[in-house]
Parts: sequence; structure tokens; C-alpha cells
Amino acid sequence: MDQGKPLGRSGKELNFFGKSAAVPHGGFFMEKLMRQLIARRAQFLAAIRAFFATRGVLEVDTAQLRPCGVTDPQLVSLAASGGYLQTSPEYAMKILLAQGAGDIYQLAHVFRGEEQGRKHRREFMLLEWYRAGFDHLRLMDEVAALVRELLPACRDWQTRHTPYAEAFRRHLGIDIGQTDDAGLRALCTARLPESADWPLSRDGMLDLLFTHYVEPELGRGTLEFLCDYPPSQAALARIIDGKAARFELYINGLELCNGFWELSNAAEQRARFLADNRERAQLGLPEMPLDEDFLAALEHGLPDCAVVALGVDRLLMLACNAAHIDEVMLPG
Repeated sequence: MDQGKPLGRSGKELNFFGKSAAVPHGGFFMEKLMRQLIARRAQFLAAIRAFFATRGVLEVDTAQLRPCGVTDPQLVSLAASGGYLQTSPEYAMKILLAQGAGDIYQLAHVFRGEEQGRKHRREFMLLEWYRAGFDHLRLMDEVAALVRELLPACRDWQTRHTPYAEAFRRHLGIDIGQTDDAGLRALCTARLPESADWPLSRDGMLDLLFTHYVEPELGRGTLEFLCDYPPSQAALARIIDGKAARFELYINGLELCNGFWELSNAAEQRARFLADNRERAQLGLPEMPLDEDFLAALEHGLPDCAVVALGVDRLLMLACNAAHIDEVMLPG
């Protein structure tokens, strides 16, 4: 099967895999389509593994049930007996890095509550990799190389690096550096009146405007990396010259990955976790326990490295020209 040939559009071939109850079992047509989907996913994963094998990056497999979830107020960790299902394998992988693992990657099923829709599933596959000695700029180049390998239609596309504030100027006509919280609130209310009573922080208001008016315009005919985030959105990234060393990649309005030049200061990371929990309290969300194993790994010493987490199913959606994430995921 041609790695770059789309399998089809919704309503024709793949979309009913998410609605198996309406499709007779055992039919030849159903079996053929199921084999196509299984083969395409297997091909895609094999291509990813081949990409990293040529670069000497080793595959690892870490636990997805761990004692702690994440403090990030934007993510919902799913509790399970004995701990939490992981929203990403990052903390476990960083523990390996602190023990000398070197360049590593993982293809992991991860779990995020309250994520369900055309581009979202509560359980999905994440590709996460770490590169020792890389900064976020060099890692963006490697991300682009992987995407071009997996999406032949994008091989001739140029890359664009767009600062976060510039994206708001270009697509929403505002200078977020000169707009105070009251101005953002007024804009949110004018554009989305239902948000008037929502308890949104400044970053929450920016995210609301971004997802509705900026994100859909990114990556049109180009591999567009959003970068230079505000420090308040640094997450696990270093802050350099007042900007977070963080990036996201967009193709045709679809977010594909989130990357960082890794923060390695344990004290600063603990402070960010505590700040997250304070924001969670303000939003009426439960406080999350801190991952002390991860913080201990930072104390031991994390090598200078960069990391990126990429949504495999979303990338496969683009490869298959699929309209819904269910079209490229196996039922069950």
C-alpha cells in the first residue's frame, strides 16, 4: 500500500469504524476495510520506528499508571486504582534520562479526561521523544523532517516560525502585550458572549481567543511552528529573554505537537507545580499531588535536552485525509 495515498473521506470508507454497531460483522467489505486500517496504522508506526532507528534514538516503554497525575489546570488526569492514568509519559521518561538513558522515544497510549470530539479522544497515541544536547530550535527541524517523511504531500512545504504574539496580531488584530485583562475580557465577551460569566484567567482568555480565531488559520500550506510563548505558558520549558522556549506545530489548523527546551531546575519546577495548584484552587479544581519521583530526578540531574510530544492519530488523520479521529483508530 502506498504510504502517502489517502484511504478515503468520511461517509465513504473509514468513518464507520467508530460506529461498528451499525455495520454487519463478517461482511467481506467490512473485513477488507478493517485490514486496510490495521495495515495503514502498522505501516505508519513502522515508518516512525525506522525514522528513529536511523538516528540512534532508542524506544522505551514506561508505565501508564503512576501515583501522580499532572498539575496543569488545562489537563484532566483520570484517576484509577493506585494512582492516575498518564496524560503523557514525560515524567517517567525524564526519570530514565536522569539515570543515563540518552536519546529515547516512546509510542504510548495516554489518557485525558473531558477530551472527546472530532480531533480528540480520551485515550489516544502519543509519540514523545527526547534529544540530548538539542535546544527547541534544533528539535523543530527534526519534527519537520519526521512530518515530511510521514506526509509526502507536505515534503515541498516551507516551514514558518511564528511568535505567539505575532499570531494574535496577524489573525485577530490585537497586541496582547498592550492589552490588559479587562481588554481581553471585553474582547472575549464581544466575540463569545457566553463566556462573560466564565471564571477565566488571563491565559484562559488568551486560549479561548486562540482556539476560536487564531488556531484555525495556522499552517495553511506550510509547516507552521508557533513559538516564543509568554512565560506564564512555559509549562516545562525554560524561559529565555522573557519568552518560553516552547513550540507547537500546526498544519491546516490542526495542532500536532508540543515541544520544549527542557527546564532542568528542580526548585523552579516545584514552584511552577505549586503555582498550578494555586490556579486550580481559584478555578475550583482539585489540588493534584506533586510527582516527587520526577522532582527527585531533576534534583539528581537532568541532561540538557529538548522534548516533543506529537499526536500520532492526528498526524495519521492528515495522511489519510480523514475528517474525524475515529476514522483512523481501531474500534474496541
